[in-house]
Amino acid sequence: MIQGVGQTEFDEAALVAQAQQGGVEAFTELVNRYERNIFRLARHITQNPEDAEDVLQETFLKAYEHLVDFQGNSKFYTWLVRIAVNQSLMKLRKRKTDASVSLDEPFDTGEENLTREIAVWDPNPELIYSREEIRSILEKAVQSLPPAFRAVFALRDIEELSTEETAVVLDLSIPAVKSRLLRARLRLREKLTRYFKRKGEDVFDYM
Repeated sequence: MIQGVGQTEFDEAALVAQAQQGGVEAFTELVNRYERNIFRLARHITQNPEDAEDVLQETFLKAYEHLVDFQGNSKFYTWLVRIAVNQSLMKLRKRKTDASVSLDEPFDTGEENLTREIAVWDPNPELIYSREEIRSILEKAVQSLPPAFRAVFALRDIEELSTEETAVVLDLSIPAVKSRLLRARLRLREKLTRYFKRKGEDVFDYM
């Protein structure tokens, strides 16, 4: 058992402190705790399981190499997520899958050009579509987002980080995070609205 941590208790700060002192077992415990979340986040951003596996490995390797640089100004998990997002975006840059939006492009936080008519969405899509079909539809819609929007959406709506934590991870202002999240949600609604209208059904609100 790791010193200072009970069987049913997870003390992130204690584990980090032990890992910084060379405790491999403590770092392994951190990996076990967070690897699923990091893989899920990387997969949502890269939309590729092989790339997500690479990001997972690279994230923990970099975290281990730079443990001494972690000062505890944020949660260790927040610091880890920031590394994972950076690695995921680097993967996307290398693949050049989306040339339409620069990952470094600043975003205007004004929303006057985002006004769209959103259809009324039925509250129970599972009456018509299976969970697997819904998941597939949503994954394709998320995949179609520009990487900069996808990263914010994944952190806020999938990983459920706060706006402030997302801003720290992506090195953005809070207004910029809110702007990108709104744009991502509007784009998803627009795409899902078009999809279900083509299918001859009402549109459903999953978010």
